[in-house]
Order: sequence, then C-alpha cells, then structure tokens
Amino acid sequence: MATLRFALAQYDFAVGAVSANTDRVIELAAVAGDQGANLLVCPELALCGYPPEDLLLRASFLDACDAAVVEIEKGCRGIDVLLGHPLRTAKPSHMADECSTPPLLNAVSLLRNGIDRVRYAKQVLPNYAVFDEKRYFTAGSVGRVVEIHGVCVGLLICEDIWVDAPVQAVCDAGAELLLVINASPYCRGKREERAEILQCQARAHGVGIAYLNLIGGQDDLLFDGSSLLVNGNGQIAAQAPAFIDALLLAEYDAQRRCFTTFDWPTVLPQSEEAILYTGLVRGLRDYVRKNGFPGVLLGLSGGIDSALTLALAVDALGAEAVTAVMMPSRYTSQMSLEGARDQADRLAVDYYVLSIEAAFKAMSTTLAPVFIGTGPDSTEENVQSRIRGALLMALSNKHGRMLLATGNKSEMAVGYATLYGDMCGGYAPLKDVYKTLVYALAHWRNGQGEVIPPTVIERPPTAELRANQTDQDSLPEYAVLDAILERFIEAEQSQAEIVMAGFEVETVQRVTRLVLGNEFKRRQAAPGPRVSRRAFGRERRYPICSDWRGG
Repeated sequence: MATLRFALAQYDFAVGAVSANTDRVIELAAVAGDQGANLLVCPELALCGYPPEDLLLRASFLDACDAAVVEIEKGCRGIDVLLGHPLRTAKPSHMADECSTPPLLNAVSLLRNGIDRVRYAKQVLPNYAVFDEKRYFTAGSVGRVVEIHGVCVGLLICEDIWVDAPVQAVCDAGAELLLVINASPYCRGKREERAEILQCQARAHGVGIAYLNLIGGQDDLLFDGSSLLVNGNGQIAAQAPAFIDALLLAEYDAQRRCFTTFDWPTVLPQSEEAILYTGLVRGLRDYVRKNGFPGVLLGLSGGIDSALTLALAVDALGAEAVTAVMMPSRYTSQMSLEGARDQADRLAVDYYVLSIEAAFKAMSTTLAPVFIGTGPDSTEENVQSRIRGALLMALSNKHGRMLLATGNKSEMAVGYATLYGDMCGGYAPLKDVYKTLVYALAHWRNGQGEVIPPTVIERPPTAELRANQTDQDSLPEYAVLDAILERFIEAEQSQAEIVMAGFEVETVQRVTRLVLGNEFKRRQAAPGPRVSRRAFGRERRYPICSDWRGG
C-alpha cells in the first residue's frame, strides 16, 4: 500500500529575501526529514517571495534565484523538496537581441538528492484584482504527474486548481494525489470559497488534495495560510490556522485516498472579526519589521479609529515599541482627553500630550492678511489637522519610529480626510476596513480583554475640528454610508441599482460623487492591508482626471 509522508511549509517567504528563503528551505527540509517526511512542500514562488513584481525584470535577481535552486539541491539530501520559483526558459529565435530577459515561468521544481529535477509551469495566470502575472510570466501548457515515494502526484500551482482543464489533465494522467502550492491573498470570505472549490474538485475526480498557502504580510497584501487537506471524497481532513507559521506534517494513503495528520495546530471555530483582527495584526507586524523600523507612533485622538489602531499596534509589536500622542486644540473635549489617557494607561504605552493651540494661533496670524474678507471654513479645520501631521512626522523623524495613519475605508472612500494631515503616515492598518467594521472589531477586541474604554466606542464619532462637530454633519449615518459604499465599490453596482435596493436618490448621488471625486487623495494615501474583495490601490484603478460622474 503506497503512502506518502510530507510536510507543508506554511511560512512567510519574504519578497526579495532569496538568501534567507534559501536558508529557510534547507532548515525546514532537515526538520521535516527528522520527523519522517519524504517530501517538503514550499509555497508558490517561495524562493523569491510573492509577488516579486518588477524584481523579475532584473537579470541579477533571476541569477540569484537560479543559484539558490542549485544551493537547495545540494543542501537537501535524503528528502525531496517541491520548490516554487521563477524559471527562465530559452529565448525564442524570433526574439530580438535587445530583449533583455527571456520568457519566465511561474514554476515548481521537484528537487531530489541534487540529481533529478522535475519541473512544472503554472498554466492559469491570474490577471485580475491584485494579480498581474501576465506582465511577467508565460503560461505553461502541459500538466505534470510525478511519482514520489510510490504515489503518483499531480503538480498544480494556485489558480490551476480553480479551473477544470489542468485538474482533469493530471487526473487523466494517473494522479492519485494533487499537491497545490499557492500564494493566495486573504480577503473576507476567501477561506470558505477556497474550501468549497477544493471539495468540489476532490469529489469530482476522487483524489485527495493537499493545498499549501503562503503566509504573512507583503506591502498591501495579506496571505493567511489556512492550508487544507481534502480527502478524495471531498471531506476536509484538516485545516491549518490562519496567519500562524507552521510546519504541517501529514501522510496520504493512495489506496484509501485520505490523509492522516500529525500534531497540527488546533483550529478552533473563529468569528470573522477574530480572523480579520489577527490578519491586521500580522500585516502591521510584518510591514514594520520588514522595513526595519524599531517601532511605531500614532496620534491618539480619543476616537474609535485611533483607539483600534493603538490596540492593533500593541498586539503586533508590544507596548514598548508603540508611542501615542494626544494633540488637543480649543475644540478637544474633556471626554477625548480622558479616553485617550485611559487607553494609553491600559496598554502601558509611552504617551505624550502636545497642544496645537499655540501653533494654530501662529498659523492663523500668519494667514490673516491673505484671508481678509473670508470667514472660517474647512480651511481652518485642515490647518489643525496639518499641524498635527507635522508634529507626528517630526517625532517620526527624530526617533525613527514609523507613523501609522488611523483612517478607515469609509473616510478614504469619500475623501473625509486631510492630505498632509491625518493622512500622514507610512502604513494605514484600517485603510480597507469600513467604519461599521471598525466598531465590530473594537467590540471583539474588548471581548478578549477590555483595552478600549467603552466611552470611546459609545461616543458619536467626531473630528473635533470645530465646535460641536460630528461626522454626521458631513456624512450620512455610517450604517447607510457603508452599505452604499459596499454596493458601489465591492459590487460595482450603478447608482440606479443602489437606489432600487432602497436607498435615497440624493444620498446615493452624493456618496458616489464623493467617491469618484476623491481619487487624487487616495493615490497619495499610505498603503494598508487588503482585507476586502475590492480595496483601494492596485486592485481598483480609477483615473484621477475624469469627467465621469455617472452610474
């Protein structure tokens, strides 16, 4: 009876860290071999990290990847390794000499004792949403089945498993097990969608599927891991936890078409808020550490957004790596001051109070001669926000800590944010989180231990840039606003469709006009983790200069 014992490397293989990734593969192969595994499986493009983007256009980068494959072959003896990496192919004869690089494949190689190498090239190259693989890679056209320790294994890469033809081809060629390596970004609902696809494919073809996914934060992408084993009858045999690094040992029985696992981390039922919060923490931690910052700072206003951002920062980096700054003005309420102080004390972070009143008076005096004949408006409000931004950037420059922007997706969508003011920052943890979800996450986090004062959560949201100001002076209620935004942005519904769903015509027109008219702000915003199916940034590309204001 043929069985294959293997280890899935659900780890963060950082983009560009070819040397470190090589060392990690060799180290994990040794650990897996000591645990009795015949095979170590690494994620899609593990050698160079995903997505490497235009690094793939640099010959020196590809040279390093080629050399690393050879190093891993020599360093991993006694265990096979399935390694995802970019693979250069021979330049076609019709290509001009001036073409700098030959075609590339998104490949997986079976490295066996430094002698044999079986290669497979990804056939289905995604080119939608956050994916841009056709810019870099040439699609493969042939499936690959290889015998590993007596089991016929069909090799697939990520998007291949979502399409019937590549799966059918390897099953027709005799595959008893499908090994699928992935770099599948997280968004809400994606885990369930993946599981459903895998179960359908397993049932349809009667083969087990081992699905390994990358983990970690990379720029504005999050990779959740959540690797899966699905038996040949479509039953989920095991699922790895989200956002947790793990070497996952399992055995596959080719005759019974089922898996046995060994010491997998326990996965307890989790709410959507729990998984999302964990992902935001992971994304923040990875972004700060990969960019070499010793810590972060943020403006703590006494409002819900900065409160949740502070909790995320402390959970990601530890209290000693986080600084909170309150910058009160003449409009700052006692409630804000007390709420900010209370939370800083609860989380034991360094906390400073820097009044902006003197700076605001000086700025107002300086501008007075050129503001003659005008009354106060949003200009004066934005001046306050920009003073705060300047103070925070000064602290960032002086102490080397990265500034976190605290704005949410609802605000970014409609431009309810100040350029060079509250939009200052190197990373925006809540950039793709709607305001209503901010509240849900705050409630969930407090359920694990109350770190956000209830008064901060319960108070009406306000920017406190003028007397008695609330967000709803300028915006619809957030429940209404977010519902419209989700339909317009995520679902790409027209104004007419949104109105037909029961929303007021004037409100819909106003909200969509604000979204379309504030692309210039979003282009200058800090990056933040993508957690929805339609995030601002690489996945939603609208022109800045556009006369279109229709549905």
